[in-house]
Amino acid sequence: MRLPGRLGPLRSTPLAGRPPGRGRAGPAAGRRAFARGRLGGTMAEEAKRLAACAAVDKHVQNNQVLGIGSGSTIVHAVHRLAERVKQENLTIVCVPTSFQARQLILQNGLTLSDLDRHPELDVAIDGADEVDSDLNLIKGGGGCLTQEKIVAGYAKCFIVIADYRKKSESLGEQWKKGIPIEVIPMAYVPVTRALTKSFGGAAELRMAVSKAGPVVTDNGNFILDWKFDKVHEWSKVNTAIKMIPGVVETGLFIDMAEVVYFGMEDGSVSVREKQPR
Repeated sequence: MRLPGRLGPLRSTPLAGRPPGRGRAGPAAGRRAFARGRLGGTMAEEAKRLAACAAVDKHVQNNQVLGIGSGSTIVHAVHRLAERVKQENLTIVCVPTSFQARQLILQNGLTLSDLDRHPELDVAIDGADEVDSDLNLIKGGGGCLTQEKIVAGYAKCFIVIADYRKKSESLGEQWKKGIPIEVIPMAYVPVTRALTKSFGGAAELRMAVSKAGPVVTDNGNFILDWKFDKVHEWSKVNTAIKMIPGVVETGLFIDMAEVVYFGMEDGSVSVREKQPR
């Protein structure tokens, strides 16, 4: 699905995000913007914005079809994308990964499409709950993991944006809420038993906050949060979990991301790239 060689050379040294409406910014400008962000909002929120701007400015080009992820970080990416479309008169088509993403696309005046009309995407941009040193991801804290994985899987290039709190060496270092697993509602009890029997840890049905009962995904399914108790060989575990009857998809994104942009505490953007195997 993803074509090799799509990315230009990227430096592993910190990059600064480009402030909206300006030319490309150097590190000093990024730190000034970060300082302003700390006064007007949280450090983590400004870090998200810097990562989002850096990714959109680097990877989005005219006449592309983009996959738009879900979550709080992607809001900044869509805002920056809308600015560039307006300023540079870009022709961009957007395919959403959730109801939230669809609304973001429409509210920002971008062109909405779907996989029926655009079954192959140029770039998908999304956030993550945690990223390890091999660019394995945990996603699905917002409950959109299945559509997020579908869109990312049909993109030639999958780009991840996150703040410094999501950067880990091993999965589970930072993210303590477990790996989301979308399941058919009638199967959540036997899937829970199968998970803990095969892989240990504990699996809990995710309950809603502002409604009675469990969280229901955009696909009408339930989510189990599997809190693992040891580091696994994630590729094998991901495949094995997906073979359990009743499992729709997992929040493990293995060998999918090409590059991850982390907004850091000091106002820089750190880049972690996929290494050749």
